[in-house]
Amino acid sequence: MGRTVTIANQKGGVGKTTTAVNLAASLAAGEHRTLLVDLDPQGNAGSALGVARDEVEGSVYEVLLDGRAVKEVARRTELRFLDLLPSSRHLVGAELELAGTERREARLREALAAVAGHYEHVIIDCPPSLGLLTLNGLVAADGVIVPLQCEYFALEGLADILRTVELVKGGMNPSLEVDGILLTMFGQNNLASQVAEDIRRHFTGRVFDTVIPRNVRLSESQSHGKPILLYDVASKGCQSYLAFAREVSRREASRERKLP
Repeated sequence: MGRTVTIANQKGGVGKTTTAVNLAASLAAGEHRTLLVDLDPQGNAGSALGVARDEVEGSVYEVLLDGRAVKEVARRTELRFLDLLPSSRHLVGAELELAGTERREARLREALAAVAGHYEHVIIDCPPSLGLLTLNGLVAADGVIVPLQCEYFALEGLADILRTVELVKGGMNPSLEVDGILLTMFGQNNLASQVAEDIRRHFTGRVFDTVIPRNVRLSESQSHGKPILLYDVASKGCQSYLAFAREVSRREASRERKLP
């Protein structure tokens, strides 16, 4: 049975899409069948894999609003084991259109249920907001990873996303878990180290061991439409995301062993 993980933080600029793309690519590089769902109207996850949002015909929009099957819309990527369910320009108005539909918060979960046996991992990239699209991502997920920038205002908004997860868990998705907080954009300075230390102290046991450094090659890879492992596998950014994927896989294997 595959596992679905949503990458969410309503604060922008924290490495959310970078994490979604490179975690999905790293898992796929380990020959795990993986689906990346671009739920952000900006379409940055797709463009980071060489898929331009405005050139997309079938997208997650049609899945959510028209009931199209995921397998009809998902497309191959350069990585053999990685498929993409892309965003499109139509997703910009999806929040308003979803508001008037039945089971509006569960549309994505119901669509992904049809491919549950095909993928080992489903990674969902949410928009930097707490609207209906993000809600669909949380209701569809088994777990949530929260990227957190190693800067002074890092904790701003963290309480909001954690509170939202608890609300979703208390109603629409009782099995939802916070898989962990991922420290991103770590700079080699005292402030970043202090922020990381504070976060680990406040959220004991909920912060991943892997830390993602500030790395210009990560930004460059996105502009070239490639995940970092296809752009510069030797870079610190690539090695960090490969290590993160291994940590995620270890945690999931441990979780499965504990199941009755």
